[in-house]
Order: sequence, then structure tokens, then C-alpha cells
Amino acid sequence: MPTDALDSSVTLCRSCDLVIRKRALPTGVRALCPRCNTALYDTPYCSINGMLALCLTAIIFFFPANLYPVLELEFLGSMRSTTVLEGAIAVYQQGYWVVAIAVMTAAVIAPGILLFSILTQIFIVKFGLEHTLLRSVLKQALKLQGLLTQLTMLEIYVISFLVAAFNLADFATVSFGFGTFCFTILFVMNLFLLREYDLEHMWSFLER
Repeated sequence: MPTDALDSSVTLCRSCDLVIRKRALPTGVRALCPRCNTALYDTPYCSINGMLALCLTAIIFFFPANLYPVLELEFLGSMRSTTVLEGAIAVYQQGYWVVAIAVMTAAVIAPGILLFSILTQIFIVKFGLEHTLLRSVLKQALKLQGLLTQLTMLEIYVISFLVAAFNLADFATVSFGFGTFCFTILFVMNLFLLREYDLEHMWSFLER
């Protein structure tokens, strides 16, 4: 059988090490190992157009999520609000520069780079695979995908909103700002985007 006739997208069963060709699955269907019946995967191959819609939506909410207030505090008649960026700067000014860098990286820098990286990958796959330079850009973006995904921790920041609001509720009137809504939508869009994203399938576009 010719080499190019083989499906290069394969997976190993983690229970019996059987090599299995991955196939596109309809939503809600899970692939099982034919030898030991172990669940293998249930995520369908990424839909480029679906990923594009999710990515553009996340980018739209990315900017207001970081520029609009996430928490509003009313204490003794005084109203104060803070954004994600202002919170990181305040932590830095208090001397906790490591925490400030971690917050900026996990909540702002890495998510932003990740979204624009995926958007770049999608546009190259859809329109620019025939150009050598763009193929090289795609290859570098795919190499950095795992690192950017690990650095992006939007869920931790969403939890921190809830914890802060709970802890401050006894001392002040706490309300969530428009930035909280945008940040939550950003988190949800990012969650679904990474679920749809299949790194192996994206690499397969370079092999065609």
C-alpha cells in the first residue's frame, strides 16, 4: 500500500497499546478501542469555520474584558472599581512583582497571544497554505501552541473574582462590572475553542 494512502492521524490505546486510525466523529459519539473497549477520544476533528467563529468572538470580548471594570466596591459612600490590568499593576506596586507577572501572563498576555495565534493558523489553513513563508509561520505557531495553552489560565482568574467578591461582601457592597461579563464570555469561548482545536489535525494540513 502506498505511503500516502495511509492515514497519518493515529492514536494509541492507553490500555493495550493498539494503534488505531483516528476518524472524524459526530457530536456526542465516543471512539472505543476494538480490542479492550477503552474510551479513546470523543472530540470531533476541528471544524475550521466553527473555530473561526469561536476565535473571533473571543477576540471581540478580549479587549473589553481587560479594559472594563471587573469588580466595583462601595465602602462608606466611596465607590471604587478595578480592571484586570489595574489589579496587576496594584499588586506590582505593593511589591508582589512575581504575582503581578503571573497574573498578566495567565490572564492577559498568554490568552491574547493564543487567540491571535489560532486566528493566524486558521487564516493560513484557509487561504495561504501554498505560500512557503506562511507554511513556515504556521509550523512555528503549531510548535508554540502547547506552551500557550498551558500558560493560559482564565479559569483561575474567574474563580478569583468569585472568591474576592465573597471575602469582601462583609465589608463593602460588591458588584460585578461589565468587564466581569466580558471576561466570563471570553473564558467560555476560549474553553469551547480549545475543545474544538485538534493539534494533530492542524499539523496534518502541512503534510497534504
